[in-house]
Amino acid sequence: MNTSTYQLVKIHVLSFFDLTKDAMHIYIGLSAFLLWVLVTRKSLGLWKNLIPVLIAAMLMETFDLRDDFNSFGHFRWSASLHDVLNTVFWPAIIVILFKFRLIK
Repeated sequence: MNTSTYQLVKIHVLSFFDLTKDAMHIYIGLSAFLLWVLVTRKSLGLWKNLIPVLIAAMLMETFDLRDDFNSFGHFRWSASLHDVLNTVFWPAIIVILFKFRLIK
């Protein structure tokens, strides 16, 4: 069984930063969200700000699903859903807090 280039890069990044896969998804989601908000200068309470986060999550999961199918012969949908939720969770919480003016 061969490991894809994507998985090898992921393994090296995780070991370099000494992070778990879950933590990496959380950091990537927050980074995509904050970078988008900084570049566009949009309000934190806009649902549109989650689009770049969802794109990043779906892109990562596309590669993971492909590699899962090549390695295991099937897709691991529950693992992918878990990763997407990890990536989107905190940016979504930030949007909700600002949208409903729970923080200013």
